[in-house]
Amino acid sequence: MSTYSIKDLERLTGIKAHTIRIWEKRYGIVDPCRTESNIRWYNDEDLKKLLNISILNRHGYKISRIATLSLQQINQRIMEVVKPESDYLSQIESLVVAMIELCENRFERILNQSIIKIGFEETLYYVVYPFFEKIGLLWQTGAINPAQEHFISNLIRMKLFVAIDSLPAVTNSDAKKIILFLPEWELHEIGLLTYYYIAKKHGVKVYYLGQNVPFEDLISVAQSVEPEMLATYFVSAVSSDKVQHYLKEIVRSFPDLHILISGMQAIAMEAELAEDIKLIRSANEFKSFVKAHQD
Repeated sequence: MSTYSIKDLERLTGIKAHTIRIWEKRYGIVDPCRTESNIRWYNDEDLKKLLNISILNRHGYKISRIATLSLQQINQRIMEVVKPESDYLSQIESLVVAMIELCENRFERILNQSIIKIGFEETLYYVVYPFFEKIGLLWQTGAINPAQEHFISNLIRMKLFVAIDSLPAVTNSDAKKIILFLPEWELHEIGLLTYYYIAKKHGVKVYYLGQNVPFEDLISVAQSVEPEMLATYFVSAVSSDKVQHYLKEIVRSFPDLHILISGMQAIAMEAELAEDIKLIRSANEFKSFVKAHQD
């Protein structure tokens, strides 16, 4: 079981720490443990409950009313208020709860409802990709363990592989080419698979190298296929110096290519990025970039 400070809960739920304290005192919403020095700490059940409460509160339920509901009633109300065609934040928060609970049924129900209502591609843009970014935050703060992350990532990975395989092959000899890869220390590939689906869907020839790619192998493949674009992800907590050195090697080795990078590590380093590197913040932004460079 993970433990969280009140600041962790603020970051993960969007509920201000001051508000959490008031809800504790007035309504007994959560009952934190305390260290010997009287500092609050919270567990997985507290995080799940606050995520669920934030969904209902955002849909007009007063906290005084929520406080009278059982956990079963809260879960029932959530399924009633979450609308797949518009309420993306609530869907993302519900997926976080499903991940923490290791509940495949809840995860499948939420994702399938969204796919039915708005389609697979829109679900990728507005639910799956932002959810993946949320996982990155949870991973960085230690809020989820490897088992939880692997559980949910494998479920998403399977859906992405099926969706990618269902797309027609790109046979246009003039199609732009992109290599998708992760550096040698990086294993978080959901964002990269999302890019694979988007690029293939919009007529780009994809060479997917996946996780943990040695740099010399990247150079060898690039020399062979002569792509116009490279795209990678930085999620794992490695030093900024290591990432900067790696990016300098990419720019030096591929001076004529469009180099696209994404992930929390990349966003945190935005001010330090070379002009030759394009920071991609969202799946929609990636789609816009590849479509603009089709001509």
